[in-house]
Amino acid sequence: MNIPQLATISITVADHIADIRLNRPNRSNAINDAMWQEIRQVFEWVDGTIEIRVAILSGEGNNFCAGIDLGMLASIQQRIAHTDGARSRETLRRLILNLQDCLSSIERCRKPVLAAIHGACVGGALDLVTCCDMRYVAADSFFSIKEIDVGMVADVGTLQRLPRLIGDGITRELAYTGREVDAEEALRLGLANRIFGSISELNAGVRKIAVTIAAKSPLAIRGSKEILNYSRDHSIADGLTYVATWNSMALLSVDLAESMQAHKKNCPPRFED
Repeated sequence: MNIPQLATISITVADHIADIRLNRPNRSNAINDAMWQEIRQVFEWVDGTIEIRVAILSGEGNNFCAGIDLGMLASIQQRIAHTDGARSRETLRRLILNLQDCLSSIERCRKPVLAAIHGACVGGALDLVTCCDMRYVAADSFFSIKEIDVGMVADVGTLQRLPRLIGDGITRELAYTGREVDAEEALRLGLANRIFGSISELNAGVRKIAVTIAAKSPLAIRGSKEILNYSRDHSIADGLTYVATWNSMALLSVDLAESMQAHKKNCPPRFED
């Protein structure tokens, strides 16, 4: 297995689990140009690496992520400069779409992605974790749609994904005020799946959940993510039709036979990747 060597993200793999860590701790893991692109690179790699069944996303240092690097934000005017204002705005649109796609790579990844969050998770970081399958938090974590405080509309996913997690009304309140949500409120709202008392407990707890997922049928896990994502964005009728089509392809697998045999023998099943 060739693990990518990246400038802003570190990766380790063990027991079919990829540990992906944002690695700019001296800048609270603020997302600079390199990190945006490396996020897409790493999750496309996870998607295509058959030995990996689950990914855990976390951050080095005192904070999970402080959002977009302000230096990158400040340079946008220069980067899109053109004598024709229309062409300048077209370039900006393409830039925003590219950044959106970097984060959407997490959602496209066929493997479940578990976010382990501590400290700050604000601005672009909230866009990032809303793309993940589940979010687990340390007691010191806090969240904010920070973009409003720098005079801009959040534009890489929060306003589209967060209402589906916590509802429209509370999303609007957070988007308009920029106020912070602590771990307890995040749990109550449905943004967080579970709170852990410390970072060490967070890492151990999320790892335990990832191990449980990695022991399941990889084909069924990948299919479940596909169906959940599709059903979220379509009607119930469309979702039912799609899962019928999916299982007409995937139901009668060696994983099903292995599960049934393991149940008869009262032993854990062993699955191919």
